[in-house]
Amino acid sequence: MEITEERLSALRNSLGDFISPKRLRHILAVEVMADRLGGLFMPEKRMKLRAAALLHDITKEYSYDRQLSVGEALGIVFSDIEKAAPKTLHAITAAASIPVRYPEFADDEIISGVRFHTTGRAGMTMFEKIIYFADYIDESRTFPDCVRLRGMFWDPDPASMTPTELDEHFTDVLIESYDVTVRGLIDDGLPIHPATSEARNELILSKKEYEKASIRR
Repeated sequence: MEITEERLSALRNSLGDFISPKRLRHILAVEVMADRLGGLFMPEKRMKLRAAALLHDITKEYSYDRQLSVGEALGIVFSDIEKAAPKTLHAITAAASIPVRYPEFADDEIISGVRFHTTGRAGMTMFEKIIYFADYIDESRTFPDCVRLRGMFWDPDPASMTPTELDEHFTDVLIESYDVTVRGLIDDGLPIHPATSEARNELILSKKEYEKASIRR
């Protein structure tokens, strides 16, 4: 399937039929940020990244009960942790809804980007990392931690970095984003999704392996 500007425009216009103006502003800002990050990391997939960004929150405004009922209708079995952490549900229901509601965008990368944009996971692809991080730092976010992470990534001018420097820089900022998430969940008395812990641990271990290799060199 070829993703064109016309297809993206039609998708974008359809969102206003069922998403609030505030949520739509966020979604459009995530599209811009995903495109910007895609220009650094995978320019050949910028159109697909924009599609995933537009789709990532299509069920975000569902009530808790509706999330569960939609999940049941789509054959999803939510874990006890997911049920106890309602903010994780929309990523799962949105990803599962894409083949039904937007079959023209039912691409494996788009679906996985939407599926893991909230919790992350071990073994994240670059595509998934971009959607996760674009959602975290888009320009509509005014929370202090989001503003700080946005500056932490962009202020050092990542476009001027070598590929190795850029990869290390992105890893550092992603680790900090997970740290912020985990601290927030602890402060709110909420469970930490295992996928989030696994994503953070994997990044930390990969960073330590890189540091060991650098010392050996």
